Amino acid sequence: MLENLHVKNLALIDEQEITFTRGLNILTGETGAGKSIVLGSIHLALGAKADKDSIRSGADYALIELVFSLNDIQKKQMEEMEIPLEEDGTLLLQRKIMPGKSICRINGETVSVSQLKELSGCLMDMYGQHEHQTLLKPLAYGKMLDQYIGSKALECKEALKEELRQYQELKQQLDEQDMDEEMRKRQADLLSFEVNEIEAASLQKGEDEELEKQYQKLVHAMRIQEAVTGAYAMTGYEEEESAGNVLGRAMRELKSVQKLDEELDVLGGQLTEIDSLLNDFNRALSEYSDSLNFEEEEFAAVEERLNLINHLKSKYGNTVADILTSYEQKQEKLEQLGNYELYLEQLKKQIEGKKQHILEICKTLSGLRKEAAEPLSRKLKAAMIDLNFIDVQFDIEVTSDQDHFHADGYDKIEFLISVNPGETPKPISKIASGGELSRIMLAIKTVLADKDQTETLIFDEIDVGISGRTAQKVSEKMALIGRKHQVICITHLAQIAAMADAHYIIEKSVHDNKTYSNIQRVAGDDSLNEIARMLSGETLTDSVLENAKELKIMADKVKSEL
Repeated sequence: MLENLHVKNLALIDEQEITFTRGLNILTGETGAGKSIVLGSIHLALGAKADKDSIRSGADYALIELVFSLNDIQKKQMEEMEIPLEEDGTLLLQRKIMPGKSICRINGETVSVSQLKELSGCLMDMYGQHEHQTLLKPLAYGKMLDQYIGSKALECKEALKEELRQYQELKQQLDEQDMDEEMRKRQADLLSFEVNEIEAASLQKGEDEELEKQYQKLVHAMRIQEAVTGAYAMTGYEEEESAGNVLGRAMRELKSVQKLDEELDVLGGQLTEIDSLLNDFNRALSEYSDSLNFEEEEFAAVEERLNLINHLKSKYGNTVADILTSYEQKQEKLEQLGNYELYLEQLKKQIEGKKQHILEICKTLSGLRKEAAEPLSRKLKAAMIDLNFIDVQFDIEVTSDQDHFHADGYDKIEFLISVNPGETPKPISKIASGGELSRIMLAIKTVLADKDQTETLIFDEIDVGISGRTAQKVSEKMALIGRKHQVICITHLAQIAAMADAHYIIEKSVHDNKTYSNIQRVAGDDSLNEIARMLSGETLTDSVLENAKELKIMADKVKSEL
């Protein structure tokens, strides 16, 4: 959910910070106070188009910061998108807007605006009267219907995704086989040459590593020999000052006095052991030196073999294992070309078989959708009637096209609605107004509240054109959704404000000839006074306050029964 919003130097806002809560967050204030700026700042932080006019007059930049706490599903989505999270699982989005450019960051890492936009769909849904909303996007209907169906639809779509991947791979293989006889012969000749070239090398796995070690030893044989000879002389017994001779003299000195003290006897024994170890080491070093006999023929053979292997690596892979894998693939391809017609026939059969399997999954998914369409339509219609849509007609239309399948199946899904008596239901996108869209989405969110995975929902002026009983019903639906989601809502209606779990007032003031928008959370009498103002305007009479109290009591009763 959205934990915190920090805005600096944006339009009328000098610097403001809002800490949101779970449940229903209500923003109220007079027209022009800056409510739209608050939601606009969230839009900007999530990648909306920005311009220099949004920067507060006299400031060099505008800054918006959003802090989200993520649920397990969102964390998984972030992981899939390779977006880093803080240790506590929080996500910090920052956008700094300057004349001509903006800088975007996710948890301190600079990202593009497009990455912010991609991220926004995972974090929240925003519904506003004048926005390009979810309900205007055809793909959204299928997602909502599948969401209602639940795990069975998800299983179908996951299986479909994998089958489509394999299908596309087979189709690509077939496309690559589009060649005439002459081209096929040229390819076969090339493959034959490459297979023979690798085969003639008689490669062994790990051979290159062993040869490289041997080569390095031979290349540096002279230097190794000099070092070994020097070490042998310094640790042997031939030179006067070599370690063996010095150690021998030390042993003789100790031996002459060992009997005089028991401790010296122990030390003398230790020195004898050291002499034995040094003698073993010197002998091993001598044997190693004898093995260093450098032969030009051996060096030339190793070098030639390495050159051959490196030549093959440059053509077929970085390791001997890669070359051998390439060899097997080329053999298989050569065999395919040798039995080309049979190979094509088998490949086409595989593609057709995969297609039929895909269609079977699509059919199963389509059946689930058609079965679920009627009960979901009925529930959504009831929810809309509850929101005071008069004589509303609502249908979910599922039409199938087997010739056009994709990752979501082969169905075209349309939400059809009529809000006026006598009218034939038509696509929502063609007939619904902005205010109606908000209420329709509210109905959908109410029905799908238990299954919707989006944590935060934002409604901007959902109350346009409604009052009385409709307003009360809208407020109840908002409160209901607030039990399952974080809801942030701008409203002008007292009925909705009364349902708030957290109430914020946005006010405009003037200081030193500058206009400021101020935001503060209110509760108790302050919240009650704001509800009263929304009921009657500026004049707060006793009767108005009493009405506000009754409205608040009724709202609390409704919430307690949810």
